[in-house]
Amino acid sequence: MFRNLSRPIETGMPTYPGDPDVTLAPDATHEDDGYATGELRTGTHAGTHVDAPRHTLPEGEAIDECGVGSFAFDARLVDCRPAEPREPIAPEALPEPTALDPEVDLLVLRTGWASHWGTDRYRDHPHLTAAAAERCREAGVGVGLDAFGPDPTPSAGGDAESLASDGEEPDGTPAHDALLSDSLPIVENLCGLDDLPARFRLYAFPLRLREGDGSPVRAVAEWAEE
Repeated sequence: MFRNLSRPIETGMPTYPGDPDVTLAPDATHEDDGYATGELRTGTHAGTHVDAPRHTLPEGEAIDECGVGSFAFDARLVDCRPAEPREPIAPEALPEPTALDPEVDLLVLRTGWASHWGTDRYRDHPHLTAAAAERCREAGVGVGLDAFGPDPTPSAGGDAESLASDGEEPDGTPAHDALLSDSLPIVENLCGLDDLPARFRLYAFPLRLREGDGSPVRAVAEWAEE
């Protein structure tokens, strides 16, 4: 069985604060040209996407340098619900590394925040603590989330600097850095996680962007019907 876990790419879709807006518009039309093409303008981290190590690490691998097989994952679902706005996800919420099947290479965290897509509240998603990200790194597993990312996102009323100075969010991108420093995958803005089995295959193949820091993907879950 297959299930789409990707957000549609469309004009005006939500983007991470400060990222480019997305527009998808006709270029040629059947009426005027006899065929149809479109023009897409987007950032590399729009919608459902994967991060390359270069996203936060200047010397990290670019998306086109990552092996294509590294975007086909043996995933384990971790239910983090119910979650409060900006709630830290601690190591205790994740499986013990010794309890993980060695074939698992991605933990998909279901926070329930996908239901807030398109609203300001989507910015207030739960996030990994630095210690939780370190546990993932030690276990050799990446992370997928139904949220903007594993680190906190600026709120609708402020920017990263002002929130950090108020103590509401940590400085920097510690969760990203812990994972990407070991070339562990990060898949963001997933959807459709309800009723998934505990184990499944997740495919999230990026565009082959030269020296890219990330790429939108068509994320698809696959599992055997019982």
